[in-house]
Amino acid sequence: MDGFGSDFSAGASGGKMDTGTIMEQVKVQIAVANAQELLQRMTDKCFKKCIGKPGSSLDNSEQKCIAMCMDRYMDAWNTVSRTYNSRLQRERARM
Repeated sequence: MDGFGSDFSAGASGGKMDTGTIMEQVKVQIAVANAQELLQRMTDKCFKKCIGKPGSSLDNSEQKCIAMCMDRYMDAWNTVSRTYNSRLQRERARM
């Protein structure tokens, strides 16, 4: 039974993966999960806000509402992300 301490094959080398490679893979997986969560939340919020009666197509006002909602959501997300990252950098610099 494989566990966290088991050997991972590293391509042709057949040795253990180094910690840096594993950390990079974890970072990529976290980034993908965050992007999926962002898309899901944005879809849920904008759908609830813009679609009164779901049907087979969107009318012009629903299309505009969805587009504007998604733009605002992404702008807000980016603002919060930039602010959070700059604060993290300031905190790291203080240490």
